[in-house]
Amino acid sequence: MIAAIRTRSAARAAVVAVYVIAVEWSRAVAAQQPGLTMTALVLGGAALIIVAGGWPPDKLGLGTSKLGLRVLGGLALGAVLLLPSAVREGAPLLPSSFLFAAVVVAIGEEVAFRGALYAALDEVGGAPLAITGTTLVWTLAHVLSHPPEFLAAVAAAGLLLGMWRWACKDLVGPIVGHVIADLAL
Repeated sequence: MIAAIRTRSAARAAVVAVYVIAVEWSRAVAAQQPGLTMTALVLGGAALIIVAGGWPPDKLGLGTSKLGLRVLGGLALGAVLLLPSAVREGAPLLPSSFLFAAVVVAIGEEVAFRGALYAALDEVGGAPLAITGTTLVWTLAHVLSHPPEFLAAVAAAGLLLGMWRWACKDLVGPIVGHVIADLAL
């Protein structure tokens, strides 16, 4: 009985991981097509949120207790995530027409990676697998949308957000931090 549950949990984690990578890569390819960038970003972000369907909010880290502290933590995470841009000269600012899309993508990625995928991997192998697995899948998912020299920073951000998700049992902080980082980068 336990083996069957474990197998079902592993299959669910694999399906979530494959779905998330497929959505991210499809979004990255579509966003490169002239005139499709905004649509690809918004639809891709929304498609990522869908993966959380069926998960209870507490399993995703979306409870409402201590919400103020969770938002404050998210602001701190956002500040840390912005550190790489502090050392880049001439970093481009996000055009105002992309603000909504950046928010949708950031929320979608956090709900998918640190929400549903984290919860699925946590069921299979606990926090070590959830943190490592989400960081690896997160980095792999960004291969098509980020230059190779930036992937180490992507992995570090994924690890930081995964560690927060584990330590605080919270997804609000990573969502807030990711939104801030995407709006500022």
